[in-house]
Amino acid sequence: QLQLAESGGGLVQPGGSLRLSCVTSGSATYELAWYRQTPRNQRELVATISTGGMTNYAAFAKGRFTISRDNTKNALYLQMNSLKPEDTAVYYCKAGGGLVREYWGQGTQVTVSS
Repeated sequence: QLQLAESGGGLVQPGGSLRLSCVTSGSATYELAWYRQTPRNQRELVATISTGGMTNYAAFAKGRFTISRDNTKNALYLQMNSLKPEDTAVYYCKAGGGLVREYWGQGTQVTVSS
């Protein structure tokens, strides 16, 4: 049973930055991803990173967010810059997917507001 725990959320002003972290109990062999969810929307994909470091981003994240991983620390990161109020959401990290069992963290709240 893989365990994931996010941290780094908080309140930030528009235009500001946050770095989210997700520590796992052992995720080097999993594809990892960040998702987000607002009360009105379904959970949506933010970015993915393969075991080899290949990345993909949702259109809204391109140019502003950067996903990275450190397999030596079993950690996943999301650097978020130029934050907008519409980025306000609970952010989740995920390991696995497709034919591989999925594991989710509990989420961390990001609020972008002045």
